[in-house]
Amino acid sequence: MKQTRRKFINSSIVITTGVILQSCEGKEITTNKELSKNIPIVVSTWKNEGANNAAWEVLSKNGKSIDAVEAGARIPEGDPADQSVGYGGRPDRDGNVTLDACIMNHLGGCGAVTYLQHIKHPISVARKVMEETPHVMLSGDGALQFALAQGFSKENLLTEASKKEYEEWLVKAEYKPKVNIELHDTIGIIGIDSDGNLSGACTTSGLAYKMAGRIGDSPIIGAGLYVDNEIGAAVATGMGELVMRSVGSFLVVELMRQGMSPFEACKEAVMRIVRKQDITDIQVGYIALDKNGNFGAYSVKPDFVFTVSDQSGIKIHDSESYETK
Repeated sequence: MKQTRRKFINSSIVITTGVILQSCEGKEITTNKELSKNIPIVVSTWKNEGANNAAWEVLSKNGKSIDAVEAGARIPEGDPADQSVGYGGRPDRDGNVTLDACIMNHLGGCGAVTYLQHIKHPISVARKVMEETPHVMLSGDGALQFALAQGFSKENLLTEASKKEYEEWLVKAEYKPKVNIELHDTIGIIGIDSDGNLSGACTTSGLAYKMAGRIGDSPIIGAGLYVDNEIGAAVATGMGELVMRSVGSFLVVELMRQGMSPFEACKEAVMRIVRKQDITDIQVGYIALDKNGNFGAYSVKPDFVFTVSDQSGIKIHDSESYETK
């Protein structure tokens, strides 16, 4: 039978690329192409050996990327010394610790929570939203009630260290965000498993002393995080308002779709901010990972680092930046 041009192109793509696709019935179609030597791999924002080690523990045992990125994100969420994520996070200007997170799997499924209080691991609640509800995002008290119904424990997230800093801030109550004032202002983690499937996670307590109700880019699919299993994944860190205005992580993935490398895509996404914005006191950085395990990063200002784990071990990389020291 003579093939139509459309059928020929589609069959050629499956044969030559070796990607994992979904059929119309939702079933995965897997080819036999050998995976890149860079796979499995996990990449996270900032200096995050603990998060990467937890994620790599899953990937090294042929585990799924969605389990790996969740396990990685939970490490800083549970660390009171990390005052910009989860337990111990710096509060908003009313003294409340409010958390945002999102997660996305290789099938395009995603879940998010915003303005969530009293729950230590918002990334796991976000995964429950993805898997147990017809929604993508739950917020505020609704997110809390859902978490409690799913068996999560309610607890006080404001540690003595963060409370003390907050009380000192209240003396003048000035809100002037500074570049990298919170070195780990967001934890973003993306990875590919042994099956070649991508997933990503992003979690934060947001800007310290923000206005009550403020939501940044971290829980927003397409802004703080985006995954396309045919192309790659990206995650953002820094001033969330600027990332949201440019739909940054989605942009990075789309630029990779057009043929840019992960580094080139991250750089162009940053440059779209630089061209339109006074960058005196702001930082934005992106990390990206393509389908073959190639990674890259770029930031507005220096001192943005990212962590990579693969079969060769773990390594901290310095990102290139628009401004230099």
